[in-house]
Amino acid sequence: MHGDLARRWKVEDLALAVGMSRTTFTQRFKTLVGLPPLDYLMRWRMTVAGTELRKGDKSLSAVAESVGYASDTAFNSAFKRTIGQSPGRWRSGN
Repeated sequence: MHGDLARRWKVEDLALAVGMSRTTFTQRFKTLVGLPPLDYLMRWRMTVAGTELRKGDKSLSAVAESVGYASDTAFNSAFKRTIGQSPGRWRSGN
């Protein structure tokens, strides 16, 4: 998932990539990482997006697209829910 962050990942895809059932993969992932796979993916996407926003060389839409969001609205909502502030506020450092 790190190598293709913008992909619309499903647990089935991740489990298949490592030769496990969805249930076994999810259980093992949660045990090792501490979060279910798609929760981890969302947090990782927001971490990467936060870094890109602070760099300031990409538009908000470009950052959203690079981490798998086709809609700025969906990205803004996910970012605020995960990081605790809007992408614009995060970018400005406030």
